[in-house]
Amino acid sequence: MASIYRKSNPLVFPAAGRHTATVIFAHGLGDTGHGWASAVENWRRRQRLDEVKFILPHAPTIPITANWGAVMPGWFDIKALDGTVEAIRANEDEPGVRQSAQYFHELIQAEIDAGIPSDRIILGGFSQGGAMSLFAGLTSPHRLAGVLGLSCWLVLSGRFADEIKLPGKDANARTPVLMAHGTADPVVPMELGRMSADMLKGLGYDVELKLYPGLPHSAALEELDDIEAWLTRRLPKQGSQ
Repeated sequence: MASIYRKSNPLVFPAAGRHTATVIFAHGLGDTGHGWASAVENWRRRQRLDEVKFILPHAPTIPITANWGAVMPGWFDIKALDGTVEAIRANEDEPGVRQSAQYFHELIQAEIDAGIPSDRIILGGFSQGGAMSLFAGLTSPHRLAGVLGLSCWLVLSGRFADEIKLPGKDANARTPVLMAHGTADPVVPMELGRMSADMLKGLGYDVELKLYPGLPHSAALEELDDIEAWLTRRLPKQGSQ
């Protein structure tokens, strides 16, 4: 999987002005970074995020068990997907999750090496990408500006409490987390999103869960506007120096 990551360069939207912050946003199963290009254009249209570089990585193509072994872009394998909490949480692909988490940590490190402070970097994503953003963001060795998860859940939740007790895994204990979920999601049940948010709150994380009535497994304009406002608060302009 790592070799595929090296060959697939992310889609990058350079900062419109001086580059002082970065948002890394991961797509969902079967998609690519290009699927969220219009969302980035939406977030940038009011010019509040001119100093932000957006990175939209592409997942490697892997067999997905839930889709009869079909090969498609995915951050990790999913064994079953029938709209139930139990199916999504059963038999999680831990090796795939950890390989993808390492990749996201490398993307974060590359931005730090380029001169962007970690507290000016946000990791986010949708669905499977959101699941990875929660896990990789909250286990990052660097304190981030925020973690964003849309229509998603916390992977490896059964061992997450022990995970963050490991050396170097508590840097984001106070990092703001925004989760957003549609109440009519037939793919990743809202209940699973709420359970994940409640678990993280129980571990002391600063989590805000926003629910969107009637929204299925997708993003709505209202939701995108709420995210833009959150990004603007977390990554305020620093101006020229």
